Amino acid sequence: MIPTHKLLAICVLFILSTPNAVAQENASVDALEIAQERKRRDMGWKTTEAKVTMILKNSQGQEAQRELDVKSLEVADDGDKAMTVFDSPRDVKGTAFLSFSHALEPDEQWIYLPALKRVKRISSRNKSGPFVGSEFAFEDMTSYEVEKFSYEYLGEEEVNGEVCFVLRQTPNYEYSGYTSQKVWIDKSHYRVQKIEFYDKKDALLKVLVLKEYQLYKDKFWRPMRSEMRNVQTRKSTFLITEDINFDTELSESDFDQNRLKRAR
Repeated sequence: MIPTHKLLAICVLFILSTPNAVAQENASVDALEIAQERKRRDMGWKTTEAKVTMILKNSQGQEAQRELDVKSLEVADDGDKAMTVFDSPRDVKGTAFLSFSHALEPDEQWIYLPALKRVKRISSRNKSGPFVGSEFAFEDMTSYEVEKFSYEYLGEEEVNGEVCFVLRQTPNYEYSGYTSQKVWIDKSHYRVQKIEFYDKKDALLKVLVLKEYQLYKDKFWRPMRSEMRNVQTRKSTFLITEDINFDTELSESDFDQNRLKRAR
């Protein structure tokens, strides 16, 4: 039988050593390598065109629906380009949003508002503002680029039935509305399953859950449902992909500011 004083000493040693062991294990996992693999697995898709339904839900549960066309162009060695056009309802029909994502330079974004009949450039200082009344911010509407963030490995957790790496990514770019984002990336295919967004007071602001992934071209996974919930206002925005096509006949000329006014 172990003497009481020795048993106590063993327990104290275990308690003191366990956090260090966990810290060493976490330190051995390279968060940047996980982020790079996430990006690497989604390279080479070239072009896509999608039909998307946006559902806005207020804190009382009332819903409004919008229909969108989203065209995307992969850009080698830089961020991607995207054109989003609202088809309905009538009050937003013809609204068009153009985004040039960048890896190292500030993103460029423009929006055409039919009521004003003019194209407005989104200032870098306003990237944290809501995207057309939704719970997505303008900065959420850009492509994921590894260089935009610094990373910390937090461990592993299960989300949506998938065992995930958990990372904290901190924006490196100016004027972000977030202090950090907590990201769950599944170990099976390096798909993002969930993101928590923390505001400038480091309080939880929004939670994005990505669901119903489908595989295209035997390589590219796309979530058919993206649910963004604002935990502070209790408002939500759902993006539901109704249809998506790859390798469409898009070119650089389809992503031009001059096309915003006549995008339909």
